[in-house]
Amino acid sequence: MAIGFTTSVAFGSRAVLPDKGLSRQSQPKVLVAKFGDGYEQRIADGINSIEETFNISFANRIKEEIDDITGYLASLKGASSFSLTIPDSNNAGELAIKVVCESYSQNYTYNGFYTATAVLRRVYEA
Repeated sequence: MAIGFTTSVAFGSRAVLPDKGLSRQSQPKVLVAKFGDGYEQRIADGINSIEETFNISFANRIKEEIDDITGYLASLKGASSFSLTIPDSNNAGELAIKVVCESYSQNYTYNGFYTATAVLRRVYEA
């Protein structure tokens, strides 16, 4: 699959390709023990210790497409995960990961064209 995700049947089984400029933020989770003399010890917090979020956008698209995208994200209610394919040169150019939608917005742009943005958080589950 190309970069992006696929909506459920209820939303047209649409292959959704985000705009160029997908943003990825990573933050390691670290447990730190500080000692009175200025020394500290650090250890990664858990097996999957890097928290990742992705900011994606879908600009200047027809209302029906934006409604399918935001309807699909709304149907997941921030609790159900879905697969997002991201660029990754270490895995044949692409990697499918599980994400949940933290937030999304929809904006009227002009003449029946809309824009949507979403923040997706990577989750680790079976």
